[in-house]
Amino acid sequence: MISADKFNNEIELIIANAIREDVGDGDHSSLSCIPNYAQGKAKLLVKDDGILAGVDFAKSVFSYVDSTIELEVLIPDGAAVNYGDVAFYVTGSSQSILKAERLVLNAMQRMSAIATKTKYFVDLLAGTKTKILDTRKTTPGLRALEKWAVKIGGGENHRFALYDMIMLKDNHIDFAGGITKAINKTKAYLKENNRDLKIIVEARSLEEIREILESDGVYRILIDNFNYEDTRKAVELIGNKCLTESSGGITEKTIRKYAECGVDYISSGALTHSVYNMDLSLKAV
Repeated sequence: MISADKFNNEIELIIANAIREDVGDGDHSSLSCIPNYAQGKAKLLVKDDGILAGVDFAKSVFSYVDSTIELEVLIPDGAAVNYGDVAFYVTGSSQSILKAERLVLNAMQRMSAIATKTKYFVDLLAGTKTKILDTRKTTPGLRALEKWAVKIGGGENHRFALYDMIMLKDNHIDFAGGITKAINKTKAYLKENNRDLKIIVEARSLEEIREILESDGVYRILIDNFNYEDTRKAVELIGNKCLTESSGGITEKTIRKYAECGVDYISSGALTHSVYNMDLSLKAV
């Protein structure tokens, strides 16, 4: 995974770009009818049930817009919420609150939806050793927020991007001329460029798993689109030689059965690409 500094930089870029996109040369709706000296107070009202996420991000947004704004947090990130709950109160310049409002709501609604879905999947895996992973199937420009939400929901982050982990998938393998060639070329590349990156290799069959196991230095094998029986066989073949990850069309109805096959991880793009925003609103008080 990326460093904390890199992650924080990604968050700062998201905020700066979102404010640039939304505010431009000014929030003229507020500027036209609210004096710049006016002070106000608003509450973040929850209008749905689920897991709250994005409170800490909201703090950063308000601070970016106006460092004098004060936040009174009543419900932290990761807490279960119900319709009618108030997550926080924000106090300060009325113009500043309104300038930050849409970014705060857009982010928190999506982050809370992702955290809620992740927690649901985590609960389905309770009692097994399997952990749920996100993927790179995220909204362009918002990956840091969406992966943050997965962590808040109790899930684990897969690689952040193309630069922080090697993942040899079917196309890499085919373009490279086969599994062994792809692995050997990758190890040579890492050595030549003095890079220390973990290597994950995708397997499409038990035969490919056997071939992967002939090479050293593989961190995890991605058992892709296997049925339950072959997944169990794959886990037995791999043993303690490296970690295992199941992926490919796994749903809430099948995730438990795949976990019971003994895999270490299950990755799901649905955590981030198939969610419905939690209903939240910011109301003046």
